[in-house]
Amino acid sequence: MCGIAGWVDLERDVRAEQAAARAMTGTMALRGPDAEGLWVREHVAFGHRRLAVIDLAGGAQPMVVEEDGREIAAITYSGELYNYRELRDELRDRGHRFRTESDTEVALRAYVEWGEDFVDLLNGMYAFGVWDVRREKLVLVRDRMGVKPLYYYRTADGAVLFASEPKAIFAHPLAEAVVDADGLRELFALVKTPGHGVYRGLREVIPGETVRVSRDGVHRRRYWRPSYAEHRDDLGTTVRTVRGLLDDIVARQTIADVPLCALLSGGLDSSAITALAHAALTARGEGPLRSFAVDFAGQAEHFTPDAFRPTPDAPYVHALAGHVGTTHQDIVLDAGDLMDPLDRAAVIDAADLPTFGGDIFTSLYLLFRAVREHSTVALSGEAADEVFGGYSWFHTPETVGADTFPWLVMAEADLTALDTGLQAELDVPGYRAQAYRDALAEVEHGDDPDPRNRRMREISYLHLTRFVRILLDRKDRMSMAHGLEVRVPYCDHRLVQYVYNTPWSMKTFDGREKSLLRAATADALPESVVQRVKSPYPVTQDPEYERALRETLERVATDSPAAPLLDPGLAGHPTRRSAEQALSLDVWMRREPVRVLV
Repeated sequence: MCGIAGWVDLERDVRAEQAAARAMTGTMALRGPDAEGLWVREHVAFGHRRLAVIDLAGGAQPMVVEEDGREIAAITYSGELYNYRELRDELRDRGHRFRTESDTEVALRAYVEWGEDFVDLLNGMYAFGVWDVRREKLVLVRDRMGVKPLYYYRTADGAVLFASEPKAIFAHPLAEAVVDADGLRELFALVKTPGHGVYRGLREVIPGETVRVSRDGVHRRRYWRPSYAEHRDDLGTTVRTVRGLLDDIVARQTIADVPLCALLSGGLDSSAITALAHAALTARGEGPLRSFAVDFAGQAEHFTPDAFRPTPDAPYVHALAGHVGTTHQDIVLDAGDLMDPLDRAAVIDAADLPTFGGDIFTSLYLLFRAVREHSTVALSGEAADEVFGGYSWFHTPETVGADTFPWLVMAEADLTALDTGLQAELDVPGYRAQAYRDALAEVEHGDDPDPRNRRMREISYLHLTRFVRILLDRKDRMSMAHGLEVRVPYCDHRLVQYVYNTPWSMKTFDGREKSLLRAATADALPESVVQRVKSPYPVTQDPEYERALRETLERVATDSPAAPLLDPGLAGHPTRRSAEQALSLDVWMRREPVRVLV
């Protein structure tokens, strides 16, 4: 996994300014607790914080390749290549000699062999920078689904800074953390505009994109996105193909030189991954698999079913763990845990931005902290709903037919914490409307004449390129704050592309959500889990938590640095969501070196 940072200035010798590169790298010690590295040449500085997962002894970074005793390329790399063994064999056949067993060296030598087209050969989750010594060129690369983050920033004098996290970029004296009105729109819109970094001047490398920095300027190239292809398989073949892909994907993603576990919610998504991972480990003589679930104290007493969350997780978690035979542990949290001010502040520090999800973020942060005591790598069921069509709004006519992002129809996407004048100035509804039009314009339909398929393809595309990135970013920030690598099998681009082009009638052939995934994995699961209706990531229903939220808001409201942004009467009548928004803004503006311009 790891944290990466870099600074390229083609008009300046940066060798005398290593302190700036070291400061950038040092901000990400939590992402890479095992080692730190710095590589500096005339126009480039690469930093690296390492979380050792593959080739613990030999994978130190930044890594350099030489030819005839001269450096020709260097890399600072974060992530995992799941096909690195096959690529290494091919590169050896082409004359490359490897010094390590790491996937990092495979990525670097693949660039040396194939140039920028090497990205088409990679399977994994990754974000990295390659410096081509001979061409004085930086190439930034991000994986197809955006599992790993990567940001870049052009300074006033033309230099380019990049890093896994904004905080690393803003540790450099040439960068300034400013959020203007456009940044606030993005922050509150809940649409995750590709490339938008919220902070002024900050961009994300778009998933499936490369960014080249050279004397010719900065050039972006999209090498992958979900695209149209005719689906010719019948239903039986489609189900078998999905299962075959999942078996291969999970087997690859259970390879690690450190302890590995699964995150288990008792839903279809995580249960399928847990069952297949346990089978893969057992087949290699490496089982049993450890599994972890989050739960809340008193949840059995306080849980009230609703249309969004019809069932609690715990009974299904235990049914799956018993059926499969994992070594399972529940991580049980109470209101005090969720309201701990140090942990809530640590969540904001990890995210570099306000996190309006409240206890969802804090509980995930605390779950990952507990998991890290036992494992360095975890498998997650994230993204199955986006790939297979699991959310309720995929199946509700009013949301499918709405002229906006479907999750905005169902979710609480209001701005209730903000001052009404500021809300009018920001016009977030207008921002969302334009973002929606921009997203639809990207969708390819080919020669598909079926209006139902065309609309559901649009709905799927919106989720795969916008919504899932909100969840992947949350997962990455909360896990890497503890040096925990979380792998996401459902984000394998082969599975995404195949299911994306499967007709909607096949995706719902049994009249339910995620029909293909259920049919493909039912034999590995207990019947109760197979039949369970979708229930999203849990939130606490303990009334003590909401009381604590309101009491905390009353204490901070009068002297909050966020007060100019907030409804002046908020503390007297907050909803749970508005209280979470206000408290998150308060902590962010107290702790982060940010200027908010409105």
